[in-house]
Amino acid sequence: MKLFQCQNCGNAVHFDNTACVSCGMRLGYLPESGQLSALTPDEAGGWRPLADPDTRYLSCDNAAYDACNWLVRADDGRTVCAACRHNHMVPDLTVPHNLAGWRKLEGAKHHLFYSLLRWHLPAPDRAEDPAHGLAFDFLADSTAPTGGPQAVLTGHDEGLITINIAEADDAEREKRRTAMGEPYRTLLGHFRHEVGHYYWDVLVRDGGRLEAFRAVFGDETADYGAALQAHYENGPPAGWQEAYISTYATSHPWEDFAETWAHYLHMVDALETAGSFGLTVQPRIANGGELQAEVTFQPYKAPDAAALITAFVPLTVAINAINRSMGQPDLYPFVLSAPVMQKLQFIHDIVSGH
Repeated sequence: MKLFQCQNCGNAVHFDNTACVSCGMRLGYLPESGQLSALTPDEAGGWRPLADPDTRYLSCDNAAYDACNWLVRADDGRTVCAACRHNHMVPDLTVPHNLAGWRKLEGAKHHLFYSLLRWHLPAPDRAEDPAHGLAFDFLADSTAPTGGPQAVLTGHDEGLITINIAEADDAEREKRRTAMGEPYRTLLGHFRHEVGHYYWDVLVRDGGRLEAFRAVFGDETADYGAALQAHYENGPPAGWQEAYISTYATSHPWEDFAETWAHYLHMVDALETAGSFGLTVQPRIANGGELQAEVTFQPYKAPDAAALITAFVPLTVAINAINRSMGQPDLYPFVLSAPVMQKLQFIHDIVSGH
């Protein structure tokens, strides 16, 4: 994620800010140019961004819920932004708990779309592709007709991604993370993983890359339901760290791809953030050991996955050490083995190749 600057006063501002804390100017994100801009109101109730003063913009409809700071060109013909137009269903927002959770979900979803738009990846909504467009259902658990609980399962089906709003509750998400033995579970991680399934459909299955995929990840025609059942009953195979990024990645090639896709997005976004802040890692290590990194390239335009990994690994070692010094678990509790690096290169190829 880039570090942004208020065009009015020069103060540092962040992706999700709606106002500059220094000068008080209203802020809005321009998805077409990837800029967070200070805004001046116009006489018709719209905005003139200082970053693009010749174009008139409107606030996304979801700004009324304090759930979106993205802008829509006044001549666009739509009143929701490039991220919010993918919403298919949202929970009952008259329930305060649902509104608070939905705002968190929107924050993570907008962060996801920041990356998708930076890569110009295809992301038609359901108006553009009614059958397979990318869409989101944000749903809450309910009561079944039989009177028992009816849980919402987070998942993907032909472009429709469902997220249980309970995942926005930090305590509930931590409970589920512990119960499932996961070292990492975040809202943004969910979005990145599930959209990986969507892009498997678009860039691999429909993109003529099935044979190349199978050579790296395995045969996806293996029974998916049976594979998941076996995973939950038996756990990952011994030595799984030698070829997979996570235990869940071992369950089926589709999940391996989605987990690897998510980690590719983790790497690129974290490296851009580190570069924006000018972070460097170069500790003094006895016996000539090397552990150094400086992000001097644009991660979204990296030449290959190796360039990302070379900078990312030392950075995560340093950040994990900082977390431990604060009594926190590792921020990035994963190991990038040689087979995982090969899988990351596959992801890099299809993203940059598109």
